Order: sequence, then structure tokens, then C-alpha cells
Amino acid sequence: MKILILGINGFIGNSLAARVLKDTNWEVYGMDIRDDKLDECHGAERFRFVEGDICINREWIEYHVKKCDVVLPLVAIATPSTYVREPLRVFDLDFEANLQIVRQCVKYGKRLIFPSTSEVYGMSPDKEFDEDESTLVLGPIRKQRWIYSASKQLLDRVIWAYGFQEGLKFTLIRPFNWIGPKLDDLTLQPEKEGSSRVVTQFISSLIHGSPIQLVDGGTQKRCFTYVDDGIDCLMKIIENAEGACNGQIFNIGNPNNESTIRDLAYKLREIFLSNPASRHCSGTPEIVEVSSGTFYGQGYQDMDRRVPSIKKAQEIIGWSPQVDLDTALKRTLDYYLDMHPGIKDR
Repeated sequence: MKILILGINGFIGNSLAARVLKDTNWEVYGMDIRDDKLDECHGAERFRFVEGDICINREWIEYHVKKCDVVLPLVAIATPSTYVREPLRVFDLDFEANLQIVRQCVKYGKRLIFPSTSEVYGMSPDKEFDEDESTLVLGPIRKQRWIYSASKQLLDRVIWAYGFQEGLKFTLIRPFNWIGPKLDDLTLQPEKEGSSRVVTQFISSLIHGSPIQLVDGGTQKRCFTYVDDGIDCLMKIIENAEGACNGQIFNIGNPNNESTIRDLAYKLREIFLSNPASRHCSGTPEIVEVSSGTFYGQGYQDMDRRVPSIKKAQEIIGWSPQVDLDTALKRTLDYYLDMHPGIKDR
């Protein structure tokens, strides 16, 4: 099997590529604007990488869509601060650039595995989000935070329509707060507010000794999924893409790993202080509250809870997540402590 992964240096892409090369005899072709997370892949005989941009290198992409069996377009902007501050940039990349790749899969009859998002459920009132039945409820237009969700949802509907009308073979996946090593890039300086996902935002604050900021009190609840569990599910989907998984949507999350953002902050700080490497950091950061308007901007809006139903993945492909929240957080934090230049050299 030949697999094309666009955005291969991203969190899901690099983890998937490493697993494919380790556990299968499949060939991997990848494109991204950087390759700093692909250390486990470079040098492998079945790995081909090109540095490029999906908005620019369109001929290369079309050639490799035609050449490969399975296409995973994983390129997207997935940080809330960008949704609020640069909504058009989010739409251009997350919808328009990816739509061209979807149409190429239709043109050449290729299997498409597309990353939807848990955000498409928006403010759905359901206690658990069901892939096929839950309503998708978004906020008002003036809250541009929803442009990411709306772009992803519209592309979900377009992909479904291509499957319905033109026989496109596809699977949509909806990751729920995947965490783990290489989640985001942490530099020597504290992360800009809202510039990364919540776990790495908190880890950056811990390492640099800056206050951990709880947006609107941190009462929101999320379910966190360790990346190895998520990749296990994704591998099963790839293996069954033409069979049981064709035309399906799968939530990939861990409903047992639910936590408020406030509890997450305190839990991470406790794990951090128990690690001997933390003594080389800048003390014990305080945990403070900040309004969403201050942290993200006036175009932000949030949802209280996101809990996935994973019955479909359990029944169709026999997948269930295994890694508990404490273990997932510890593995993630240990990775960043080990990689931080001010710590690992001591």
C-alpha cells in the first residue's frame, strides 16, 4: 500500500508515519513545510518526504494523489487564537485548499481519510456526541471562533456528497483532544497566549514559570486522548478503509479521560513538581483566571462539554482507548521536560 500524508510533520502526521513504517510494509509519501518532527522516519527505505506547501505545490500533490492508494490531508490550522484573529486564513487553508485535494481523490478514484474535528458538534446539547445522530450547533456569525468548525463541517458534507453521488471512498475521523509528545512546538520563550493547544499552553507556562491562565475559570470539560491510542484506531481504519470503514464517520476519543480545564491545570502542575527536572525550571507557577475576551479576543465562544460516543469504533473495528489521563499527561510532560534545552543539558 502507498499512503500520502499531507501535513506529515504535524502531530497526527508524524506519529502515524512512524507507526506505519514500524509496523507495516507500506510506503509513505509526505509533504510539509518543515520536517523537524520526522526523526523517526528519515532514513527509512519506504519513506519519501518533500518540503512544500499544499497551497503552492499543487502539481506534486496531484501526481502523488494519482500515485498512492490512500490519501490523508492532515493540513489545518487548529489553534483557537487564529480562528478569532485570522478567520479568513483558517477558511482558505482548512476548507479551500483541502477541497482541491478532495476533488483530486474523486477524479482519480482514491481512498480518502479526512480529519474532521470534535468541534463540528459545537454546542450540541447531547451528553455524548454520536457521529450519525447528534445535531451540530454553532454560535452566531459575529463569533468568528466558529469558522474552523463551520469549515470542517462543510467539507464533511461535501465529502459525504461525493461519496453519495460519485462513489468516493472515504472515512471521516473526529479526534477528541489528542495529546502526547510533539503535540506543539515549545520555544525558549513562553508561548503567546492562545497560540497552542491547552495542554502545551500549560506545559509552556510550567517550564517558563509564567502564570497558568484559566480561561473563564476553567470550568469547561474535555476528554483527552493519548496519541498512541488515537493512532491505533487510525491504523485500523486504514486497514479497513475499503471495507467496513468506507463511508463512515468515527469519533476517536477517550470518554473516560474527562477533566475540567481547572483540574487539568492542577493535575499537570502536580505531575510537573514531582519530576526532578522541574527544579531546573523557574519556580512554581501560580494558577490565575482570565476572561476569554482578554485571552482570545471578542470573537471567541466556547462549549461546556465534549464527550465522544465511541461505540461505533468499538463495534466496527474493535478499538477502545487504553491510556488513562494521568499516564497521558505524564508522558506528554516528560517529553517536553526532556526536550527543553535549559533542562536536558544539565
